[in-house]
Amino acid sequence: MDGNDAGVTLGTYSIQQVMEAIPHRYPFLLIDRVVDLVLDERATGIKNVSINENFFQGHFPQEPVMPGVLLIESMAQTSAVLVVATLGEASKGKLVYFMTVEAAKFRRPVVPGDQVHVHVHKVQRRMNVWKFRGEAKVDGVVVAEATYAAMIRDR
Repeated sequence: MDGNDAGVTLGTYSIQQVMEAIPHRYPFLLIDRVVDLVLDERATGIKNVSINENFFQGHFPQEPVMPGVLLIESMAQTSAVLVVATLGEASKGKLVYFMTVEAAKFRRPVVPGDQVHVHVHKVQRRMNVWKFRGEAKVDGVVVAEATYAAMIRDR
């Protein structure tokens, strides 16, 4: 990406395009598509939560609840797609790794049938370290939020 691309809005990333951008696969791919991606600024990931998710077998099986740490991971994956899209060809052969998670809050349970909208915003970037603020929402209500940092580096 050159400096002229910042703020450019891209279309929706399908599940196939998400899988081209990040290495995660079932059962750990936690976003189904990315929408509203603005290079070097923000993106929104979509996660459709189904009773068929493998984590529901062991996480409160009598009252299935999506683990909060997986909501944070869905934020990280959405951010990774944003980083890869922003860097373009410069991202080839690199991975995005979590470094820190701060101020994580879980507001209400996410259950089968929910559609989670994962809103991520770049807070800052210093060389290969990116800091983000993320919110997960269901029906417009915040269910989880966090600030976190990630590093992009060679595989």
